[in-house]
Amino acid sequence: MTDVSDVNVGIIRFPGTNCDRDIEYAVNLVGANPNYIYWNETDLSKMDVVIIPGGFSYGDYLRAGSIAGITPIISAIKEFAKENNPVLGICNGAQILGEIDLVPGVFIENENAKFICKSKKLEVKTNRTPFTKLYKKGDIIDLPIAHKEGRYYTDNLEELYDDDQIVLTFNDGNPNGSLDAITGVCNKEGNVVAVMPHPERAVEDLLRSKDGLKFFESFLD
Repeated sequence: MTDVSDVNVGIIRFPGTNCDRDIEYAVNLVGANPNYIYWNETDLSKMDVVIIPGGFSYGDYLRAGSIAGITPIISAIKEFAKENNPVLGICNGAQILGEIDLVPGVFIENENAKFICKSKKLEVKTNRTPFTKLYKKGDIIDLPIAHKEGRYYTDNLEELYDDDQIVLTFNDGNPNGSLDAITGVCNKEGNVVAVMPHPERAVEDLLRSKDGLKFFESFLD
């Protein structure tokens, strides 16, 4: 059996990333090995899992995730995902995954055009991904959100339902106007997951909720 300390988690850093240390803390908490990978690197061959943190990559100029989407590390992330390895994008990371077409749809400006920062109740819609497998389908979890461009939209909503690609939905109101209250999706294979809420900010009781911890325990299972 593989020792969890041998599981290498690549944490991608862009100029403007600001949730990287939160991810590092969560990865350490579950006993895996965090590794910082920078935007100008091109090798992920030693990584077992890749996580793209939140923040404001390149100041969210043009639109959130657009400049990060053309940096050297992106080709490596695409190749890593193509080989069915686990990739998680959180907040700005989710926007980047949408920008580079690794998940369906996009995350656009909130309906009220304001930055929203609060805790929300969410429903786990699928547990077939490497990051949600320890949850039960239908679990209600409490995670914080913090975004201005988090409103999910897609032209292929029916396909998302048919292929079980919806990961999280808002359960206590739809704060940003997302289509069908969706706030987390995955690719058809299920190995690439994009979520707007921040599971890394809910990993211990001191943070008011530890409902996000299973996102990090799941990929070790």
